[in-house]
Amino acid sequence: MVYQYRVTLTGIKGFFRLYCMRPETTLYTFHKQMRADMEFAQDQLILFKALDAAGNVVARYGQFDLGSGTVDTVTVAQTVKLGVASFVYFYDVTNRKSVNVTFEGEVEGVAGTSPYILETKGPNPIDFENGYVAYEDLPNEQRHLPGEPEDEDEKAHKMRKKASLLPEFDPEDEEDGDEPEDEEEEYDDDEDGKEIFDGSEELSL
Repeated sequence: MVYQYRVTLTGIKGFFRLYCMRPETTLYTFHKQMRADMEFAQDQLILFKALDAAGNVVARYGQFDLGSGTVDTVTVAQTVKLGVASFVYFYDVTNRKSVNVTFEGEVEGVAGTSPYILETKGPNPIDFENGYVAYEDLPNEQRHLPGEPEDEDEKAHKMRKKASLLPEFDPEDEEDGDEPEDEEEEYDDDEDGKEIFDGSEELSL
């Protein structure tokens, strides 16, 4: 039997990493594997903030002893026994960059190299920091590939959005159903805007 942990990013559906590891694996070994797999910087302070099922902080494990032991001496089995349901793993403490690591229980698995990735989804976290947006995280109205027909809900959404941009009609602007007056005055074709007489008109002085 091995332990299974899921690594996720808060609010992002298009990313996860699924890890399996033996119970005796230390948090430091787990940290090194995540750092290698997800290309985290190697010169940063790291921290595992341990949470119970209710989301309460029960321990903090770092490179220095913060009261619960150091990452190179604490095993995942010890954290499970303590009731740790998840971690916030800070791979860069200074800049408060982190991923969520959730314990999913014991599963059948290979007892070889530990830890190892069982399943992956999406690019590394740095790509999301640089503006990458996964398809699952797009608004519904944008979830359609070029050339694909739009569904009826998407068409209706676009029509509502377009209608919301049109000026509202005010019935008081028109009286008795008359056509709105043309604001532009009509001019004859002469360039100066003056009336042209051909001599046949009666001029009043």
